[in-house]
Amino acid sequence: MATISYLNADKFKLLPLSLPSLCSCPCRFASSQSLILHRRFSKLTYIPLVFTRRRPVFQFSQNGFLPHRRVIRAVAQAEPDRLDEGNAEKVLGHTQDLILESQQKVGQFKNRIIFGIGIGIAAGGVVLAGGWVFTVTFAAAVFAGAREYFELVRSRGITEGMTPPPRYVSQACSIICALMPVFIMYHGHIDVSVTSAAFVVAMALLLQRGNPRFAQLSSAIFGLFYCGYLPCFWVKLRCGLAAPALNTRLGATWPVFLGGQAHWTVGLVATLISISSIIAADTFAFLGGKTFGRTPLTSISPKKTWEGTIIGFCGCILTSVMLSKVFSWPTSLFSAMAFGVLNFFGSVFGDLTESMIKRDAGVKDSGSLIPGHGGILDRVDSYVFTGALSYSFIKTFLPLYGV
Repeated sequence: MATISYLNADKFKLLPLSLPSLCSCPCRFASSQSLILHRRFSKLTYIPLVFTRRRPVFQFSQNGFLPHRRVIRAVAQAEPDRLDEGNAEKVLGHTQDLILESQQKVGQFKNRIIFGIGIGIAAGGVVLAGGWVFTVTFAAAVFAGAREYFELVRSRGITEGMTPPPRYVSQACSIICALMPVFIMYHGHIDVSVTSAAFVVAMALLLQRGNPRFAQLSSAIFGLFYCGYLPCFWVKLRCGLAAPALNTRLGATWPVFLGGQAHWTVGLVATLISISSIIAADTFAFLGGKTFGRTPLTSISPKKTWEGTIIGFCGCILTSVMLSKVFSWPTSLFSAMAFGVLNFFGSVFGDLTESMIKRDAGVKDSGSLIPGHGGILDRVDSYVFTGALSYSFIKTFLPLYGV
């Protein structure tokens, strides 16, 4: 401990401090040889100053002290007449909370990267496999997403303004949503089954005990549409468009035991481009918003900005055009750009729709299934509308599916 001379005891109070907590930055530790210097400016308050001892802070003389030109660190804070043990413990506890919060954020970021890479690799393998592997895996994801949706509907934030459907109806709707992809893979269409499922759910709600409410019917039917019907278009896109993408160069080198060139259909190429464009839109929007974001996009999702959205829009179109050159599909540059625009708007409005549901529910994440990412709806919200838009665009506007 260094000694400080020529100090007036009535004006200053010197306390040794060996805590790593009193630091102006929660990510950096103060020196173990730190001092709290209290300067009495009045009878009621002290202004404590925290200085490290890595370099001289003051130059002292017999007439008083002069501040050194290079002050390392100082934290000023108005406090009561004395810094008693209770206040010191509060300061220590607050700083420890900041350190723990910083460590938790680092851990969540690591989990987000690790699980994100793992999910991306697994999803890529499932998309390449196609067929029943893709359909069954997709049905499991749909079931998990439907469960999360109906839990959000039953959350306290939403139930304050509406009556949720009974739990047995929610469970039945989740099972119906999971069966829809399998049904469409087996039959090729789903319109009649969706209508029948909606009719059965409406009957169950109307015949329940008590007083049926319209909010129960609307939330259940929307759940069938949002979590069941719309995702099924990804099965129709991946497995239904079986026309071969004849110009795809990658298909010429694809191993025969994995399907050869015939494996690279329009459905596979369109699915890969659509998913990659959505990932690019989310990534570019996130990075652009962090760097240049100033203007909020909407009150539904306060973290989204116009600057990030515009950068995400450009990244989505650029990715769509680049992959169209790699896969030689679609052959028209205008079609590739239009496909990217469609994917972008589908992803943005899908994301905002899920944010609106979470905002009304009063929760940050739809679930905790994926560490660092939240629930399954938090990861697939950008894909809910995009599959239907992409399938309709290819079937309606691209002659011969863009080959």
